[in-house]
Amino acid sequence: MASLVNSVRGLACRNTSLLRCVFLRSVSSATVARRDRCNEKFLTAPASALLSPFEPKVWSVHRFFATKPKVDEIKQRVLKVVGAYDKVTADKLTLESHFINDLGLDSLDHVEVIMAMEDEFGFEIPDGDAEKLFRPADIVQYIADKEDIYE
Repeated sequence: MASLVNSVRGLACRNTSLLRCVFLRSVSSATVARRDRCNEKFLTAPASALLSPFEPKVWSVHRFFATKPKVDEIKQRVLKVVGAYDKVTADKLTLESHFINDLGLDSLDHVEVIMAMEDEFGFEIPDGDAEKLFRPADIVQYIADKEDIYE
């Protein structure tokens, strides 16, 4: 049994090196042929085709604002984020509604709302400050203070 395994292993090693050699020769000859065709194409192309400007297609999503947002815009964005939370009903949601008493959210839901605000406005709210934000109006005031918006 051991001799059978050794002979199969030996055949596999020899055939692998043979296949590798044949494969490398075919790839290298194909590469040379492709390179020759590429050189012919560029050598016969007009100069204007070779000197055309490169225009990269880069798409990125960033919010750029020329001015700071108004307090009304902050209110709308805060209400939109809180309203998008699945445990909040739209009829109970106002700027003065308390997250725990009026909307029925627990402490984990409160943390998720604060994390959604961090994602929406692009900065981190420290835990000490987040514990004081129990109404959308508190969040609006905090963001306005953070962005130095006084209206």
